[in-house]
Amino acid sequence: MSLRAIPDSMDPTVVGSIDAELHRVERENRVTVRLAIESGSRAWGFPSPDSDYDCRFVYVANLDNYLSPWRTRDVIETPLVGLLDVNGWDLAKALRLLVKGNAVLIEWLMSPIVYRGDTRFRDELRALATEVADRNQVARHYLHLGSRQWSLFDKHRSLKKVFYSLRPAMALRWLREHPDAAVAPMHLPTLLEQCDLPADLVATVAELTELKSRTREMGTGAAPAPIADFIAAEFARATAVFPKTPDRDLARAHAATADFFRKEVRAVAPPEVAPVHGLPPSPHGTVYERS
Repeated sequence: MSLRAIPDSMDPTVVGSIDAELHRVERENRVTVRLAIESGSRAWGFPSPDSDYDCRFVYVANLDNYLSPWRTRDVIETPLVGLLDVNGWDLAKALRLLVKGNAVLIEWLMSPIVYRGDTRFRDELRALATEVADRNQVARHYLHLGSRQWSLFDKHRSLKKVFYSLRPAMALRWLREHPDAAVAPMHLPTLLEQCDLPADLVATVAELTELKSRTREMGTGAAPAPIADFIAAEFARATAVFPKTPDRDLARAHAATADFFRKEVRAVAPPEVAPVHGLPPSPHGTVYERS
């Protein structure tokens, strides 16, 4: 079953350009795009009138690429054109980073805006992420990301940076309130809905989000006190709540991700010559015939 979830607020002309770019990527790079989503502020739930379109995708390369000793790049980057920013990762790279605790793939899998994809692929990859992701490593990814953005806010006082700090802080709060989960929503309003938060914080976030939705340049200034206090408190608490994970046995995670990868590569690029039932595969590509 194919996936497509585009809100009416998005410019259909720009969406059409993204669709065309994804087709071009597949054709020119000999890859198959398995999932393409929106990853920027539009998917995070706090777009501005001039927000870019940040399309991110996961692809499976041509089988020859995986069978060659000379590996090609495992990312595809396209030129920035106007509001379009379209880039993707090879599935192998995405899985390696997932096991290491990088939350980027998890975010892509949780995006509410989908340009194209396969329901089974996304659902099975979500289940795999839940199985192999280390929640402490994922949380510390958000802590590092949010702390860096909060430091930039302190330096430049850009109110846009408040959102880039608030969303990681909310992800940390969500993980803390859902101790059995390792995969948090990426959508800020969803994070707010699924956490027990002070009413003044929720109201202040709603006001600032509404301001951002109609303002091209939010300018500089002090962060609203309820938001600033929340961000500082969550970052301070996260260091103790989500300690660095000692070296863990990754054998199970490696096996699970390898199985998933092989299955998807075979599904996209099956062998050209199938062995005759009951006979072993030919080492030289010969087609066996029964006598």
